Formats: sequence, C-alpha cells, structure tokens
Amino acid sequence: MKKILMLAAVAVAGYSVWTSVQRNREERDLWAEVTDSFGENSFPEADAPTGPVTA
Repeated sequence: MKKILMLAAVAVAGYSVWTSVQRNREERDLWAEVTDSFGENSFPEADAPTGPVTA
C-alpha cells in the first residue's frame, strides 16, 4: 500500500513540475515574440528625418 501511495505522490509531483515547465515555456515564448521585434523599425515616427531643427 505504501508503494502505491508513494508512486501516486511521485506522479502528482511530476505532473505538477511538468505543467509548471510548460507554463514557463509558453510565457517565455510569448515574451520572446514581443521583444524580438522590438529592435526592428516598428515605430512610424522612427522614419522621420533627423537633423537640426530650424525655426
């Protein structure tokens, strides 16, 4: 009986760790998707000419 309970506890712990890893992986992938395109020219005002402002 103790072996079955131990096996069940190990299975529950393994499932808990697996779901935590999956959740972290999904969050990391989401952040990577958002931040990977940040360095690209994604802002239209970045196309404005640079130079001295004359009034």
